[in-house]
Amino acid sequence: MRACLWRRCNFRSHNFTRPFSISPATHERVDVARLLSQLTEADGVDVYGWVRSLRRQKKVAFVAIGDGSTLESVQAVLKPEDAAQLSTGAAVRLTGSWQASKGSKQSHELQVTQVAILGANDAEHNPLQPKYQTPEYLRTIPHLRPRIPANALLLRLRSQVIASLTHFFNQQGFVQTHTPIITSSDCEGAGEVFTICSNAAKEPEQCEKPGGQAQVEHFFRTPKYLTVSAQLHLEALAQAVEKVWTLSPTFRAERSDTPRHLSEFYMLEAELCFTNDLSDVMAVVENMLVAVASDLLSSHTGAELLKAREASQAEHESTTDSLTAADLKARWTGLASGAWPRITYAHAITLLQTAAADSSATFAFEPSYETGLQAEHERWLAAHVGEGKGPVFVTDYPAVQKPFYMSPSSASESNGGKEYNTAACFDLLVPELCELAGGSLREHRGDELRKAMEAKGVEGSGLEWYQDLRKYGSVPHGGFGLGFDRLICYLSGVGNVRDVVAFPRWVGRCEC
Repeated sequence: MRACLWRRCNFRSHNFTRPFSISPATHERVDVARLLSQLTEADGVDVYGWVRSLRRQKKVAFVAIGDGSTLESVQAVLKPEDAAQLSTGAAVRLTGSWQASKGSKQSHELQVTQVAILGANDAEHNPLQPKYQTPEYLRTIPHLRPRIPANALLLRLRSQVIASLTHFFNQQGFVQTHTPIITSSDCEGAGEVFTICSNAAKEPEQCEKPGGQAQVEHFFRTPKYLTVSAQLHLEALAQAVEKVWTLSPTFRAERSDTPRHLSEFYMLEAELCFTNDLSDVMAVVENMLVAVASDLLSSHTGAELLKAREASQAEHESTTDSLTAADLKARWTGLASGAWPRITYAHAITLLQTAAADSSATFAFEPSYETGLQAEHERWLAAHVGEGKGPVFVTDYPAVQKPFYMSPSSASESNGGKEYNTAACFDLLVPELCELAGGSLREHRGDELRKAMEAKGVEGSGLEWYQDLRKYGSVPHGGFGLGFDRLICYLSGVGNVRDVVAFPRWVGRCEC
């Protein structure tokens, strides 16, 4: 979303669920979104917000005021002397009457009788200026970037999606839980963890790395890490209340410098007991995203996202962003439609190899069963199996490619005359963004879990408590994890995950 929307938004797209009217006899504070839905005149209106633009004439001044509740701004009409101390970005309280506008760009405007400057702004030196500023530059000022109306819209989108998710899981009988951020193990077994180190360690090398030796006493007696996933703890909680979910921060110390990766991000994760059918887990994911997309399609936030996309396209501010408002709405419709295709990993490889052989597709990495799916392969599958309209589930990956906790599939797969053991798992691929979610049935049998941990080299790495879960009433269960920030990327049409997170952290960058 672009900084150009700092300046002006003249469209109307209100869809409020509660009636609103201003009493003509009293002063009432009202946000901009609700005021713009008020089509009758009223006195005693107080508007709090920030100056988005300012035009001074000899006999009158026009000020656009926004407060983040909508992309639009209220036009306020002031005397020139009242606007003398105002500047773009200043925080103000305007008091006046809501009257029919004499201009054609808005139905009503605020005739101001009193101006109070609540927060002065050094307009000349403010890093945010009322002009187009690149996403790369805005990432250097994350503490100011949310003030841009388009970024404020992303905050409201995030809030709405969380509300939709909370409602969905509540309706489905899931219990929301909070899992720890500090953990004793690396859930994925990949070693890409941040190690917790107290200020007793004066030098970075005094903090123990996995497999190393500490030079100072550990705060927790033994090495601890920032979590890479809530899954293992969710499994413990699920065996108390059957179905659980969480939306929590996770951390990966991987050095991937791509538009899809962050070092700190939010994961939506869920676990459910008493299932030995992977379809049950996929159904939860599908129904959840159908609910989120359906809510967005009928919401004020969704309408503003589409209008913002139209405004961006109309102003031709980017030659690389070809996503139109129609394309964005098609994404939501594809999610809301449900009934997404499901194919096995073996079938996916066959489709890719066939496409490469008949030259209908060209890949930098040759698709093969052993090497796994690359991003270009996932993108092709989403575009062709999902027909570019919606997601596609890919199931039953080779067990060797997956973590220790995944249960084996009921049958093995053959490829090129070889038999492969597969895991009862899935990845959910969406057009353009590729992998959005992944899940599996969990290995609930004690002996089999121990063998899998030995094979992956993670036995005895602080996971004894996890093995304990298999000793005391363990049941068949499964779950999934979804990259929440990636979901916001997909729903908003923003191409880089760093631009939908308020304070993004990635390798080499942690601005504030």
